[in-house]
Amino acid sequence: MSSNLTSSAVKEKFSEHVSTLLKTTREALESNGFERLIIHAGTPQLYYADDQEIPFRTVPHFMRFVPSESPHHLLCISKNKSMLVEVVPDDYWLEQGNHRAFWKDCYDVTQVKTPEATWKALPFKKEKIAFIGDAAACRVALLYGIPKKSCNPKKLLEALDTSRAIKTPYEIICIEKANSAFFEGKSERDIHYAYLKAIGAMESELPYPTIVALNEKAATLHYQHKRVNIKDASVLLIDAGAKENGYASDITRTHFSQKCDSRFVALHTELETLQKKLSEMVRPNIEFIELHHHAHMGIASILKNHNLINVDGVDAIERGLTRTFFPHGLGHMLGIQVHDVGGRVIDDGSHPLYTLYPKIRTHRKLKIGNVTTIEPGIYFNEILLGKERTGTAKKYFNWKQIDELMPSGGMRIEDNIVVTENGARNITRPFLP
Repeated sequence: MSSNLTSSAVKEKFSEHVSTLLKTTREALESNGFERLIIHAGTPQLYYADDQEIPFRTVPHFMRFVPSESPHHLLCISKNKSMLVEVVPDDYWLEQGNHRAFWKDCYDVTQVKTPEATWKALPFKKEKIAFIGDAAACRVALLYGIPKKSCNPKKLLEALDTSRAIKTPYEIICIEKANSAFFEGKSERDIHYAYLKAIGAMESELPYPTIVALNEKAATLHYQHKRVNIKDASVLLIDAGAKENGYASDITRTHFSQKCDSRFVALHTELETLQKKLSEMVRPNIEFIELHHHAHMGIASILKNHNLINVDGVDAIERGLTRTFFPHGLGHMLGIQVHDVGGRVIDDGSHPLYTLYPKIRTHRKLKIGNVTTIEPGIYFNEILLGKERTGTAKKYFNWKQIDELMPSGGMRIEDNIVVTENGARNITRPFLP
């Protein structure tokens, strides 16, 4: 879903956003020995042996500069100029062009009718050019003399990905608006359709496929199906988002009917208290692995308090008990991509908590402008629990109560948090009904 951002305030924020991006991009080009950068918007692809197109998604690096969901455009950035070559063909089959012109004032815009004409419109010179694009676009770039080593150069991409982790005020506005879109609607297939109707989006416009899980399926982390024969459930887990100018929200809530097991509801009450506490702990310079550790400590306490395990604290973590109920990371970076870049900063793994969580994917010190999810969960999943039923740790579990709660599936609570100068701001909960 996208609302029409035409206000002068947002337009001004976007202009500031582009100025920031151009500055950081030019610095990255210079430090990596390039004089010019060309970014391709993306190439449409057909399904195998079919004439139907796969839903198009703009290359993230292009989308950050130009909020357009059309293919083939080229953005050229040099030391003193930024030029957009926009492909608007004469096409009576499909609507072409982008009427949301608020972003066009930031660039010198040239329109052409074919993808081939984009390259002819560029001010090509004998200079060191870097190119960012998908595989098909890179093959075309080679034909125009850009060396293979200059297509998606690793160090330049690393520098640009690092800069993407720090969101500009414009980007935060877009993510905030995407959050508000989620909560404008009601909360396995009928629910999904109701969600699409509520936010006014088609499936192809979602940032990721919805997870709509009833009862025991709520324990499957990325449950992908939409059953039609399961109704009148006791538990609903919905993980879904919306988009605003290419920026995503990513929100999860767990709901219950009156017939839900009261013990499961009580677990959820304590998990929500923990989730709010973790969200409030987000601040500049905190290591994300420390937040992850606090989540495991909190979940260990909840499990012990509810007589699901008989040890807690670090003891429960070291024995792998908390990972059996909470097997994923506490959160991830959020932006143009749902699992956005910049979540892992290369280091030597020397943080003392790293030995407890060697597979953690979000492992960085948070900075002002980062946007992250905070999403603890508790799941009763037989694949995870089954490994413990006959293992050396089986004596630490209350199997009778676990089996009684298995039909309820699982729970997850997820908010989107922006790191601010004074701490953090939750951009999800203000839109709660």
